[in-house]
Amino acid sequence: MKKHNFSAGPSILPQEVLKKTAEAVINFNHLNLSLIEISHRSKEFIDVMENARSLVKELLNLPEGYSVLFLQGGASLEFLMTPYNLLKINGKAAYIDTGAWSTKAIKEAKLLGEINVVASSKDKTYNYIPKNYTIPTAIDYVHCTSNNTIYGTQIKEFPKTDALLVCDMSSDIFSRKLDFTQFDLVYAGAQKNMGPAGTTLVIVKDEILGKTGRNIPSMLDFQVHISKDSMFNTPPVFAVYTSMLTLEWLKNLGGIAAIEKRNEKKATLLYDEIDRNSHFKGFAAKEDRSLMNVTFNLTNEADKETFDKLWNDAGISGLKGHRSVGGYRASIYNAMPIESVQVLVSTMQQLEKQIG
Repeated sequence: MKKHNFSAGPSILPQEVLKKTAEAVINFNHLNLSLIEISHRSKEFIDVMENARSLVKELLNLPEGYSVLFLQGGASLEFLMTPYNLLKINGKAAYIDTGAWSTKAIKEAKLLGEINVVASSKDKTYNYIPKNYTIPTAIDYVHCTSNNTIYGTQIKEFPKTDALLVCDMSSDIFSRKLDFTQFDLVYAGAQKNMGPAGTTLVIVKDEILGKTGRNIPSMLDFQVHISKDSMFNTPPVFAVYTSMLTLEWLKNLGGIAAIEKRNEKKATLLYDEIDRNSHFKGFAAKEDRSLMNVTFNLTNEADKETFDKLWNDAGISGLKGHRSVGGYRASIYNAMPIESVQVLVSTMQQLEKQIG
């Protein structure tokens, strides 16, 4: 029986993408060679890279003046690459602390300059998105994390600032309509909503680069990667190819507008059950609930053994909450079918019938 995969990442991918990727690993493009053994300099793979970058621009409606890169090191490396490329010598940056990943980004940025944490939701275990904060003047950039996988919160309205705006979108990229011209730099690990672990999407406005006065190590310099079309070093061919297939799948579904409707429908179904069923309570503040990661707890921990057996018996996988929050986390990324969410909701209703 195929599992209902609610894993937070590496996470679910469309079945048709998995099928095509599996075929390509054996015989790519009828070359009688595997995808993972061809040269990354070959025309066949260069076409893959160009198509992947083109699909990003098309799906996100990016105007001229933005470069799209497929890099390595995950969002964790972007925590360091961001200040290297944007934080001037003796400069300052503002960060919004909404969870574990923004905390790590802050730690890395502090290695290179003065970092002002302008808002934080740490006081309530990051179960909300801070609002009504003031962004200082004379800063090089503002950094935020759009969606927080661990805590199940999501930014609905992004900071308004005259400084550069940077966003880590690792867990909700391609899930909802946004005006990407408001951002100067966006980065996202592929393994939540775009592909397998191993590549990181970077979208950067060209005109903001080369202004820090820093000597940047080559592997950390966006301009170097742009000049080499994401191939300064050997790219992660498997991850880029699978991401390209996922982007094609998304385009064929009707793009971002279509997937946003599906995501809203899935999230509404699950949140409605959490709010209706007295055996459960949501973790994140209602106005900040994520469309991608639904976090919730039992109202009575004594029911844990019963509920865990129910969802395991139903073929559900990856539902356990992060250790820092406990409870449960249903990650319902783009590829998650609504039928799997319905199975989870039915399981929650079964608990209600059993316990009364």
